[in-house]
Amino acid sequence: MKILLASLCVISLLVILPSVFAASSSSEDFDFFYFVQQWPGSYCDTQKKCCFPTSGKPAADFGIHGLWPNYKDGTYPSNCDDTKPFDKSTISDLITSMKRSWPTLACPSGSGDAFWEHEWEKHGTCSESVIDQHEYFQTALNLKQKTDLLGALTKAGINPDGNSYSLESIRDSIKESIGFTPWIECNRDESGNSQLYQVYLCVDRSGSGLIECPVFPHGKCGAEIEFPSF
Repeated sequence: MKILLASLCVISLLVILPSVFAASSSSEDFDFFYFVQQWPGSYCDTQKKCCFPTSGKPAADFGIHGLWPNYKDGTYPSNCDDTKPFDKSTISDLITSMKRSWPTLACPSGSGDAFWEHEWEKHGTCSESVIDQHEYFQTALNLKQKTDLLGALTKAGINPDGNSYSLESIRDSIKESIGFTPWIECNRDESGNSQLYQVYLCVDRSGSGLIECPVFPHGKCGAEIEFPSF
């Protein structure tokens, strides 16, 4: 009887453990981050338009879109832990910086809370084995300070003036300044012209440093792209 009970216990553990490991791995199993910044002029210069946040028009600078865990095969985890919802009180000391560096441009006009909630719950929860909610937002803000995209571009004579610049010159000027190869995402203005929209940089799994991207997202820009004003 004791042998039978022991055997049943072992079998029960073998059934339970895989489900436990599967549940816990969802927030741990990723390879690197994409750190994504967007140009507000390109967000707004589309048929969709934009709305400034309730705090007023953001600065004419690249703003954070998100910090996204990814796999080396090009896929990514999402919405990994619905037991850890966005809690603004945990980042109260960061709100002023986030309004400046991570502004919302979605309509209707908002404070930014809905944007940050979306980013945490879709992407941030998949990194919580490495960084908690406060660290997630702090890490993104730190990366923004380390990566002056607008400064890198204007130093190379690439200005947000509505003119077109070569994709190669944009990519090369950022790489020369920051030291790592960016991926450039374009969107289209109301006239259908390709324009500089977002810049992706890759970050190691700890969130502490930039790396060369193991894989780039899909998508394509023209050889010449506009850099609209804001």
